[in-house]
Amino acid sequence: MASSMISLGSTSLLPRDINKDKLKLGTSGSNPFPRTKSLSRVTMSVAAKPSRFEGITMAPPDPILGVSEAFKADTNELKLNLGVGAYRTEELQPYVLNVVQKAENLMLERGDNKEYLPIEGLAAFNKATAELLFGAGHPVIKEQKVATIQGLSGTGSLRLAAALIERYFPGAKVLISAPTWGNHKNIFNDAKVPWSEYRYYDPKTIGLDFDGMIQDIKEAPEGSFILLHGCAHNPTGIDPTPEQWVKIADVIQEKNHIPFFDVAYQGFASGSLDEDAASVRLFAERGMEFFVAQSYSKNLGLYAERIGAINVVCSSADAATRVKSQLKRIARPMYSNPPVHGARIVANVVGDAAMFGEWKAEMEMMAGRIKTVRQELYDSLVSKDESGKDWSFILKQIGMFSFTGLNKAQSDNMTNKWHVYMTKDGRISLAGLSMAKCEYLADAIIDSYHNVS
Repeated sequence: MASSMISLGSTSLLPRDINKDKLKLGTSGSNPFPRTKSLSRVTMSVAAKPSRFEGITMAPPDPILGVSEAFKADTNELKLNLGVGAYRTEELQPYVLNVVQKAENLMLERGDNKEYLPIEGLAAFNKATAELLFGAGHPVIKEQKVATIQGLSGTGSLRLAAALIERYFPGAKVLISAPTWGNHKNIFNDAKVPWSEYRYYDPKTIGLDFDGMIQDIKEAPEGSFILLHGCAHNPTGIDPTPEQWVKIADVIQEKNHIPFFDVAYQGFASGSLDEDAASVRLFAERGMEFFVAQSYSKNLGLYAERIGAINVVCSSADAATRVKSQLKRIARPMYSNPPVHGARIVANVVGDAAMFGEWKAEMEMMAGRIKTVRQELYDSLVSKDESGKDWSFILKQIGMFSFTGLNKAQSDNMTNKWHVYMTKDGRISLAGLSMAKCEYLADAIIDSYHNVS
């Protein structure tokens, strides 16, 4: 127990002429302590008690969000933040879509309230997000074979699915691409779902190791979950071709695996909602059962609103009803129900023909700016690098990210010498790059690639 000690000076706490037994404050109206006497200094020392949290160690900084923290602390005017995947304007400022502002104004005009949503989220949002993903007239929609509930963006939606896997597919393993988005492994680890990696990135070609991918999927235990990036693979920006997607679907179907799509960039990768959903729709057309997690952080710029969904495509409407009931059961003790603001934005935009058209135009604009920056970076690398290195992989990649092929030491040089902040696996976010900064970035990449081993 903690010990304490009170140290008193020469004057007693109570004057000697006061009868302690008769001391009753507030009854006689007189002060029992003479004004001529004063208490001397009282000191107290308390022994420190060991914290109950001594066993909790310091967690390492997040590999992505930690980059932003380091960037903010840098005072160099040339600094570039190419770590976090968030769209920026040519002036490198955050961008709020015009259509989002219109949708918010509509909510104010209607006087929408802030009441709790049901556990599964906003019905209009769930309808809209499933139709965006599969197409409004798709059989899985018409036949009510999709269990959809609103999740806390892509991360929360993935986490709900992981909990469902842990509960109803005990021992099943999830295969994750090597490399993948940094949070995928955290999600499955916390859900206590075992995972392993399948080959994806080929460092020799800075392209897709398709043969290795197919072999690893074939050799996985039957009934494994195969995590796939629907479009704009994060972190590499390398996607299978349409023909390769067909082969991937063939192998997954042959091995009785369960596909699990992460769709974080629909419409934002190519500028087309339909083109970016083609991989998911291919699997739906084959009558397969699978998971799809969605996010609206990128394509509508709703980063902080945490808006997404988990969809489970089932073989029957009855199965979808049961799956949805269990997803709701999992969500209830996690967060009770999801946020309404962003869900209404999505529902309003998709539900209004004029706003929907404006959204598609803004997505094309954002995707187009990234493509233009990608081309400018490639041109700068080619014009400045006299070694003859082939930089064409920059153009073959898609979406907001580019996998540069730089190793950790070279990525450290990018930051320490050039003040370019990026993840240590060599990934850069082209969404955080402007045309004016392309030459500077090219200089940094060339220096790091050729002068740092």
